[in-house]
Amino acid sequence: MPPRRLDPARWLAALDTQRAALGEPAWSGPLTRPALGRACAAAALAAIDAGVEPQRESLRISVAYLLDVLAERVPGRAVEVRVPPYAAVQCIAGPRHTRGTPPNVVETDPATWLRLTAGRLSWAEAVSAGLVRASGPRAAISGHLPPWAAPGGRAGGGAARRLVPSVISRCWGDRCPGKAVQVTTLTVWSSPMAD
Repeated sequence: MPPRRLDPARWLAALDTQRAALGEPAWSGPLTRPALGRACAAAALAAIDAGVEPQRESLRISVAYLLDVLAERVPGRAVEVRVPPYAAVQCIAGPRHTRGTPPNVVETDPATWLRLTAGRLSWAEAVSAGLVRASGPRAAISGHLPPWAAPGGRAGGGAARRLVPSVISRCWGDRCPGKAVQVTTLTVWSSPMAD
């Protein structure tokens, strides 16, 4: 599924409105989809942290952007992640559904989604507190979170970072090509965020 269309003026207006509500200056950073999406998410999360209701458009853009990031990182149609009333995506490879309610569904509210994706709330905490409803054998998406880490999040702290999977493989045996080989794959979530 392609990412949602970027309307820089609309995203910038939502971001600046949220920042103004927090007493922060207007955004002067890049007008790219990743920069505006992360900045909207950080501003909406700052509002939640301050006990203030996030601006509706900023929250909508944040949720949709972070769902798109999840779908880009783990493409597929086996799991549907819903954050009503703003957006839903299908992700994670595996058996897909074609009609009706999918067998693997994750649903949560916008504030919980932001806290999960920022690393401020663990999957286990959210599920045990009833903040996330996950049904189906593939619905535990904790291994794919967080798609970004906001300042103060468990995965990053400090400056905001995007956590990107990089795969490391190792073979055993005399030579890998043409021989029976055992391969172990490890996914490491690290790399700093680039605009």
